[in-house]
Parts: sequence; structure tokens; C-alpha cells
Amino acid sequence: MGAPQQQISGDTQPPERVTLAQSFLYWLKLGFISFGGPAGQISMMHQELVEKRRWISERRFLHALNYCMLLPGPEAQQLATYIGWLMHGVRGGIMAGVLFVLPSLFILIALTWIYLAFGDVPAVAGILYGIKPAVTAIVVFAAWRIGSRVLRNGVLWGMAAVAFLAIFVLHVPFPGIVLAAGILGYIGGQIMPDKFRAGGHDSSGRDYGPALIDDHTPPQSYAQFSKVRLVKYSVIGLALWASLIGMLVMQFGWQGMLTQMGWFFSKAALLTFGGAYAVLPYVYQGGVEHYHWLTGAQMIDGLALGETTPGPLIMVVAFVGFVGAWSAELFGADNLLLAGATGALVATVFTFLPSFLFILIGGPMVEATHGDLKFTAPLTAITAAVVGVILNLAVFFAYHVLWPQGFAGSFEWISALIGIAAFVALFRFKVSIMQLIGSCALAGMAFKLLA
Repeated sequence: MGAPQQQISGDTQPPERVTLAQSFLYWLKLGFISFGGPAGQISMMHQELVEKRRWISERRFLHALNYCMLLPGPEAQQLATYIGWLMHGVRGGIMAGVLFVLPSLFILIALTWIYLAFGDVPAVAGILYGIKPAVTAIVVFAAWRIGSRVLRNGVLWGMAAVAFLAIFVLHVPFPGIVLAAGILGYIGGQIMPDKFRAGGHDSSGRDYGPALIDDHTPPQSYAQFSKVRLVKYSVIGLALWASLIGMLVMQFGWQGMLTQMGWFFSKAALLTFGGAYAVLPYVYQGGVEHYHWLTGAQMIDGLALGETTPGPLIMVVAFVGFVGAWSAELFGADNLLLAGATGALVATVFTFLPSFLFILIGGPMVEATHGDLKFTAPLTAITAAVVGVILNLAVFFAYHVLWPQGFAGSFEWISALIGIAAFVALFRFKVSIMQLIGSCALAGMAFKLLA
């Protein structure tokens, strides 16, 4: 038994039933203010839904979060989908998940258009000049933060180091690293289970008062596990994906850019263990090196823009899709914006579609187990390998930011100073992502305009 819970809220009755319209307004608001990456987004949801509104209890919130942490894909968006589904069924889950992403998509389309159309304007170039070293610092900080939580022993440290060398030196594709780590984790879990036992999110022992969905609230009929429902939603999900790919094939052919984007981002969606920072090397390998949709420098700029928008960071895929379709003049030179927006939409839909299916298909099984979820040894190993992959991403960004013309060119001392200051601000002073991005953007713009 855990320690007695501390009663924080003075309310002794659960809140009144929440209508679908009330839920819609909350998720729409969250879509516009969800800055700060997954940690910030999850914190926002906890503060609003658990502490203030009491739509869901602490224990049920963390139970859902544990499941979302096991999945590939953006955990904060999946958590929003899960809670929306718990409250209002399939339509509630789809509504919450879509609204979590939609504002970010529109904002990123607008920013990418400005970037491509006016990127040479000194003020815009200066803003990007300041943001890029800040993004490098953010990625380094992400590697440290995830590593400090995940790498609990020498075996996991070793797996992270091997993953770094595999992708940095041998250029092993990210899916290969994920597969190898999962296999090693499964074997290691049998031989030395203590080394691969993952931690989780545990309840803090606080009680905010009775919640609408409380610890012992029985699941609604739509949340009860059924093999028939499992098969039904699996078939519907696969049919939906196949029909979307089929429409693209009929319109553009299998080798068409939009069809290949749909196929590529479908695979990326299934490999996002560890969040956006982990899958970005895979997106880079595909978008830059294989398909040549954009350049490495543009990829860094895209991540910089992605950090300035609300929503999950994996929304950088919309930037990749926009730039690829724009550069290819997919609908002709007079319809660049339409082409870019279409590419961004295709990349976003195929990246996020699996996330909805994971929740709607797996949610009832999770609700059938109100005990702790069992974290698997393969997942622990994959998460450890992800740390090495993120570190590789940081090295890649640092190289392109500090030596934009390669080692033969000049070293960007101002970028280095901005990056060091940004990392210190994150590590020592816990500055928010938006404050950091804003400050570095102003510093970069001032430097470019005064230089």
C-alpha cells in the first residue's frame, strides 16, 4: 500500500458532466498554447484536467500516460486522444487528437511559406540565425534529460554508446537500430532482467478531490475490451490507410512524390520511440539523403520553425512535406503555396493516423487493467538506444550550425556563443522553450542587422 494521499482540493463531489462542446473548447485552446515539448504539454494537461477541472483522476491520468509512453508516436498528442476517448468515445478521441495538431499545422504552413518566399530578407535570416544554435542546445539538453532518466546502469549506457556509433560512424538506418535494440533487449531481459527493468510514471500520492473519471469509475461501454471491437477497428484503420494510399496512387502513381511521402511518413510514424528527437534522424535520412525533398540546412531551419509553434515537435514533418512539394513545383510554378500546403497535409495525416489507431484499438485493453502496465525489456533497450540517436542528431546540428560551409569554411563564433548561452539557460536556469527561442531569435536578428 502507498502512503496516505494528501487532500489538496476541498471539493467532496465530482464535477458536473462535461459536454462535447465544453471538451471541444478546451482541446482547441490547448492546441494553440501547447508549447514546451511533450513534458510541457503533459504538464499543462495535468494541471488543467487533473488539478483544476478534475475531469480525470491522477491515477487514471498516469495510467493512460504509461500506455502512451510505450507507443511509438507523440505521447502528449496520444494522451490527449486517450483522455478525449475516455470522456466521449471515438468522436471525443478523434476531436481531441485533431485539435491538438491542427493549429500547429496551419501555423507551420504559414511560417514555411514565409521562410521560402522571404527567407533572404535580413530580418528573417537573422531570426533563423539565432534560433538554429538554440535548437542545437535544445537537442543536446533533450539527450541529457532523457539519458539521465533512462540510462540507469552500465548495460544501458553501453547500448546508447553503440547506437551512437552505429548511426554516426556506420550510418546504420534508424529502423535497423530500433530492431536490433529491441532484439537485444528481449534477450537481455531473459538473462539479466534487473538491467532492463524500466521505471515509469508513478502517482505522487496527491489527491485533488473526486474526479469525473475517478480511480474506480467503471469504463463506459465503448471502453470495454471486446475482441469483436478490436478486429473491427483494426480493419477500419487499415482500410482507411489503404484507401488514402490508393487515392494517391491513382492520382500520382506509386512513384509520385505525394504517394512516396504517404508511404515514408507511415513508416516514420511506427518508429517514433522516444519522441520526435529520436525519429528526426530517420526523417533526415529519408527526406534529405534518399528522396532529396530538402537540403540538410533546410532541415535544421525546419526544426527551428517547429520549435516556435505549438503542438508536438514531430510536426516538423509538415515542413518537410511543404518544402518538398514546393521545390518540385508539384502543381506548377503558379501554385507553389497549394503544392506546399498539400505536401504538409499529406505528411501530417500519415504521421498521425497510427497514433489514433493505437489509442482506439489498444485503449480498451488498457482500461481492462487498472494495475500498473508492465514495461517490456525490449522497450527499455530501444529507449536507451534512442539516447545515442539523439546525441548523433545534436552532433549533426552542431556541425551544420557552427561550420555552415564545412570544416574548410569559417567557424561561427556568434552561433557558438548563442548555443552555449542557450544550453546554460536550459540547464541552470530552467528557462522555457519559448523564452529561449524568442531571446535567441532577437539576438540573431540584432547581429545580422548590425553586422
